[in-house]
Amino acid sequence: MKRLFATFAALALTALVPLSAYAAGGHHDLNGAELSIIWTIPFVCMLLSIAIGPLAVPHFWHHHFGKVALFWGLAFLVPCAMVYGLPLAAYQLIHVLFMEYIPFIVLLFALFTIAGGVRLKGQLVGTPIVNTGLLALGTILASWMGTTGAAMLLIRPLLRANEHRKYRMHAVIFFIFLVANIGGSLTPLGDPPLFLGFLKGVSFFWTTIHLFCKTALLSVILLGLFFLLDTVLYGKEGKPKPATPSTEKLGLDGKVNLLLLGGVVVTVLLSGIWKPEAGFDIYGTHVELQNAARDVILLVLAGASLSLTTKECRKLNNFTWEPILEVAKLFIGIFISMIPAIAILRAGTDGALSGVINMVFHEGQPSNPMFFWLTGILSSFLDNAPTYLVFFNTAGGDAMHLMNDWSETLAAISAGAVFMGAVTYIGNAPNFMVRSIAEDQGVKMPSFFGYMAWSVGILFPCFALITYIFFI
Repeated sequence: MKRLFATFAALALTALVPLSAYAAGGHHDLNGAELSIIWTIPFVCMLLSIAIGPLAVPHFWHHHFGKVALFWGLAFLVPCAMVYGLPLAAYQLIHVLFMEYIPFIVLLFALFTIAGGVRLKGQLVGTPIVNTGLLALGTILASWMGTTGAAMLLIRPLLRANEHRKYRMHAVIFFIFLVANIGGSLTPLGDPPLFLGFLKGVSFFWTTIHLFCKTALLSVILLGLFFLLDTVLYGKEGKPKPATPSTEKLGLDGKVNLLLLGGVVVTVLLSGIWKPEAGFDIYGTHVELQNAARDVILLVLAGASLSLTTKECRKLNNFTWEPILEVAKLFIGIFISMIPAIAILRAGTDGALSGVINMVFHEGQPSNPMFFWLTGILSSFLDNAPTYLVFFNTAGGDAMHLMNDWSETLAAISAGAVFMGAVTYIGNAPNFMVRSIAEDQGVKMPSFFGYMAWSVGILFPCFALITYIFFI
């Protein structure tokens, strides 16, 4: 990790002098209309590395995946510097670090640290009813404390309840579907795309009203499927019970962390409401005061959790730092190699993906099924927040018009960005971390493509039903 950040820091420092002059004269962002699809090759290779590396070269991948992520990040940055100049490449690096990656990893770190200090005492036995209840609870909580917060809070109790079970992978997969994604669709607190919509003028409870039936139907179907699958597997295992039942009464250890989790939610919400119109520039990248303050407060809350939670509590909770380190290393490569893909999408009909953008309109009217599926599929592989903004702006970008005249179009964009984040491990922030925590605790999770076999096989028929009922 130290070498990774040192490399990026060195690249930024080598550009310090020319970039200062460049920033003083005003920066020019990467023009997506000028980029060919070839620029997306490092991002595609980054995804293929995540998909194939653990299977083809597991030993190498386990010890060097951070270097692989760094390589694909540089595979974009170095050619970018050669073609467009070092100042522009360095600006892109600094912009993605301070505007996207650092806020992303700070929020994940805070939620991971704080939720990891909450331990369910006693013992829940992972029967189909208990497991389904935990998934339902997480689905409800996700819209009010965020998909990442709910996922980090409940994944360890779910794993601990099923540690005596032979078949556990399916529970984690459905957990990713429901708690880490679909459950976050009802408020701006639930998922970053909806929070961006809120900042653009979408009313706080608009998604609660317009996505409720879609979310409820999808959640009921998936919870029902999970209950049936878990019941079959539970019976196949002989309905096992824990070998050593716990004598500890059910309760919560580290309850102070629940207050700290509430502090995270309030901090994130206030950062979107408080507009001091102040900030500072880092070589052409303007960091707003409210965002910097949010990240500092989140780090303080994480520090408070470490200070106020006993080491014994975290040890009994099987808490380790490996999952957050894995996410931090991989996602810096993803964020950097993804820069040209996002730039091309933002170029709209002038970019190399103009054919995709043109598919969402038919004779001047929005095609809601296409908005749903294209927003969703692209969100499955790209960051779902900027993908949401691309299609939000493609639909006109006027929140009042979208909420009233094209309400189903906005619902299609919102549902696609949130629901289909569950299609891949990288579709939404908590997916990869849930997978890492599960593997860290001995659950053998499917590969990148193996997970997609589950998600496409189970979710796509459900999405097709949602499309038929609500968007046609």
